[in-house]
Amino acid sequence: MTYSDADISSKVRIEDGVLRIVVATDAGGASLDLEGIADGTAALSSVNDGSTAIGSVLLIGRGPNFCAGGNVRDFAGAADRGAFVGSVADTFHAFVRELATVSVPVVAGVHGWAAGAGMSLVCLTDIAIGGPSTKLRPAYPSIGFTPDGGMSWTLPRIVGSGRAMDILLNDSIINGEEAVRLGILSRLVGDDIVDSEAERLARTLAVGPTSAYQGIKTLLRAAESVTLTQQLDAEAASISSSASSPAGREGVDAFVEKRRPDFS
Repeated sequence: MTYSDADISSKVRIEDGVLRIVVATDAGGASLDLEGIADGTAALSSVNDGSTAIGSVLLIGRGPNFCAGGNVRDFAGAADRGAFVGSVADTFHAFVRELATVSVPVVAGVHGWAAGAGMSLVCLTDIAIGGPSTKLRPAYPSIGFTPDGGMSWTLPRIVGSGRAMDILLNDSIINGEEAVRLGILSRLVGDDIVDSEAERLARTLAVGPTSAYQGIKTLLRAAESVTLTQQLDAEAASISSSASSPAGREGVDAFVEKRRPDFS
């Protein structure tokens, strides 16, 4: 199925090459919005199978917070808590798998709290924009849970295994400045422009050299599991392919001709 502005729900839409996904709403107390996540999974799957072309993905929350994690009240009300929470994790993980597979840049506007699943989502992005009031917290230990959403995999790769263990066991609250220092957030802007700056960046990336971004993500993903020699070989093959690509030809020609490149 090919997705367009006409057939994507209000929580998931494509505009100017940006696939915009609302992961939480104020109506749900900023908890993970499973409807938006399911629609987002379908849209990302359409991108990953080549049915839909986009230039970037933007994750946002509606309301004062990015995402406060799973709905704990729903957990409490479930007849079989284990089965219910497991089904929520399965739905969330389908989204995570598609998001981790997508080859275009993934941007998040992280205003307010990103806790539990919200923090997991931040750790999955390529670029996360926060503000001075942004706070992150694993939140799982506070309700006697273990992580989901890939946090036990992504967080150690961002901050190191020792620091990740400390953050998770102590259920640490990480402010915006510390999150930037640790590499969880990419940068801070004013609290009032977190979403607009994230959207501006996503739109800018969407009209950039998509094939080069795909190559960069492929190289970085492979780098952690190969030797330097293997990575150098991969880089040589990738840059050679880039030089022959439409984006590479346009970029070089624009540089020589002293004009702005057009990667559309």
